Amino acid sequence: MARPNLDLISALRRTARKIEQGSPYQWGHMGSCNCGNLAQEITKWTKAEIHAHALANGRGDWNEQLNDYCPTSGLPMDVLINEMMDAGLDSDDLKHLERLSDVRILYRLPENKRYLRHNFRDDVVLYINEWANLLEEQLLAPIQLPRFEWTEEFVHA
Repeated sequence: MARPNLDLISALRRTARKIEQGSPYQWGHMGSCNCGNLAQEITKWTKAEIHAHALANGRGDWNEQLNDYCPTSGLPMDVLINEMMDAGLDSDDLKHLERLSDVRILYRLPENKRYLRHNFRDDVVLYINEWANLLEEQLLAPIQLPRFEWTEEFVHA
């Protein structure tokens, strides 16, 4: 699973908010699909740039792009995927995002919300928000705050 960090959590939340607020969303478009919208936030590439580079490589969807990914190729889509991995993601995260299929995220949802449609805007928003929540919990888990004991001094201060 993704390496929890503030920048990634923030990118996930921005992605979900933009999709929810009507940002272009089209599952069959490499720059406007689930991964494409997150890629826009992480890399600052436009949806058109992402889509054009994906088609130029002659590879199909995100799953195929990730299967053919080579970190040293220098091809634009591989550079984009490198940026996403540098942000804390791995190829499985992206494959799951495209299909809304990571069971660690799905099991956190109410039972009646676990069967998400990978190409339905509201389901994508729900999944991405829950993923951000999970990463945030993982990031905060090792942090222990000091415990304060309340004494008379604090009560009368």
